[in-house]
Amino acid sequence: MFLGQYEHTIDEKGRLTIPVRFRAPLEGGAYVTQGFDQNLIILTADSFQQMYERVKDLSVTDPTSRMLRRLIFSNADRVEVDRAGRILIPQFLRQATGLEGSAVVVGAGEYFEIWSPARWAEQNRKLQESEANAQRFAALELPIR
Repeated sequence: MFLGQYEHTIDEKGRLTIPVRFRAPLEGGAYVTQGFDQNLIILTADSFQQMYERVKDLSVTDPTSRMLRRLIFSNADRVEVDRAGRILIPQFLRQATGLEGSAVVVGAGEYFEIWSPARWAEQNRKLQESEANAQRFAALELPIR
């Protein structure tokens, strides 16, 4: 499970250091793709395969399904963690998400996200709005057992 927030630098070649506690699940490889909020999503190879299995069953005659396929797969790339604990983020993904110089790595349970610091600050501001959160998440009925 991926938890927490970490700020790391992106070097001139586009390499980002992955937090130590996130590295073990990525040993079998991982995939980076564009997220839904001007961010990146990093999935383990197994999680990406599961997403692929779900998306491939969507109808190609549905325009929304085709858009989702394009968003996920045309912006995806396989990444490996190097000996220094870094992944290479492709240039086109860095440009699409405004990543340069530094990034915020955010755990999201089964995957983690990579944000530009400015976009994460805005997202985090929204996450701190308690009344708005109560309304947003009321319909999810999250039981604590």
